[in-house]
Amino acid sequence: MHTDKTLILASSSPRRKELLQTLGLTFTIQTSDVDETTSPGLSPQEVVEELALRKAKEVASRLNEGIVLGSDTIVVLNEDILGKPVDETDAYRMLYALQGCEHTVYSGVALIDAATGMSEVSYSRTQVRIRPLASEEIHAYIATREPMDKAGSYAIQGIGSTLVEGIDGDYFTVVGLPLCLTAIMLAHFGIKVL
Repeated sequence: MHTDKTLILASSSPRRKELLQTLGLTFTIQTSDVDETTSPGLSPQEVVEELALRKAKEVASRLNEGIVLGSDTIVVLNEDILGKPVDETDAYRMLYALQGCEHTVYSGVALIDAATGMSEVSYSRTQVRIRPLASEEIHAYIATREPMDKAGSYAIQGIGSTLVEGIDGDYFTVVGLPLCLTAIMLAHFGIKVL
């Protein structure tokens, strides 16, 4: 991959960093510190697109050049957005609600060229089925601490993989950065993966 454009990931997520590294791209990380509250009434895709763009804009506003990548992921069950759990009780509530049924994970991706202000935003969504869980399984999973900083209180790429019965869509959307969509969007900004 040859480009004279610098790629900047606007995220402190170790998962997004690892995913971007798998594409073989050179990039730097600048974390964004933005308010993640959104207006009521927004659709899930509008929420992830707005937050991804907000993160990218905040980092781009500090730069003179470079392509800034922002991303945001949410878990949606019956039109309710499940964010990161506030505590173990909240994690239990979410996992209990998710078990035995299907939910949707949305990941928004935003790119901004800091030099020109050109931007593009899109999203990907994936259906996930969590198997029926016994109460002690939920407690045991929470005891691993893995759910505590994850939207929807589970990590599909970790121990949480044992809870997932199946998915319909892009696996990487659930991890937190849809790689196919990201690569297509990066090409529009002159950063080609292939």
